[in-house]
Amino acid sequence: MRVELEQERQAINIVELRPPWRDDLGPEWSRLPVARLRYVASKGLWTLYYHRHTGRWERYPLLGPTRRLDDLLGELADDPICLFWH
Repeated sequence: MRVELEQERQAINIVELRPPWRDDLGPEWSRLPVARLRYVASKGLWTLYYHRHTGRWERYPLLGPTRRLDDLLGELADDPICLFWH
């Protein structure tokens, strides 16, 4: 497994990559969105989002917007309600 970052204009997406595990699925690694860190420059705030099974991003409920990116990364690593790492 690998974890990669994808940078967008006002967000950083964290993506989990897994190697192919069945020959019939082909040689490509699977990509699963894990989290989004969205930045609002006008307020200087970061917000953490998780990826729902519906394909939409939803704001993480236990931590509001913050200026401290470390707080969001710590919450992502701890994952106390199992929304990020399956």
